[in-house]
Amino acid sequence: MIPRPSRVRDRSTMTVVNLEFSGGAELLFNGKKEHRVELDSEQTWSMRNLLKWIRLHLLTERPELLLHGDSVRPGILVLINDEDWELMGRLEYNLEEEDTVLFISTLHGG
Repeated sequence: MIPRPSRVRDRSTMTVVNLEFSGGAELLFNGKKEHRVELDSEQTWSMRNLLKWIRLHLLTERPELLLHGDSVRPGILVLINDEDWELMGRLEYNLEEEDTVLFISTLHGG
């Protein structure tokens, strides 16, 4: 089950996360590079759940260019607070208030 954003804007029940997309990944989000999102803090927000939420609520086109299965596709570098997500537990990392998650596409057409 994918946690859904709360409709009530009570800040005490929201976890704020900063999402950034670059290297061309922003094109999948109407060209918008930065997103400040509020997530219901009554849920545990792992990176796995965040990726599902991004697919449902932010991606505007071609999800296959960012996501593969329940993870990101090869060629997408993910940093959590400027640290490689490989060192943070990848999909199992639980987001905290004001975390910044950066997705950088290293894929280039020719």
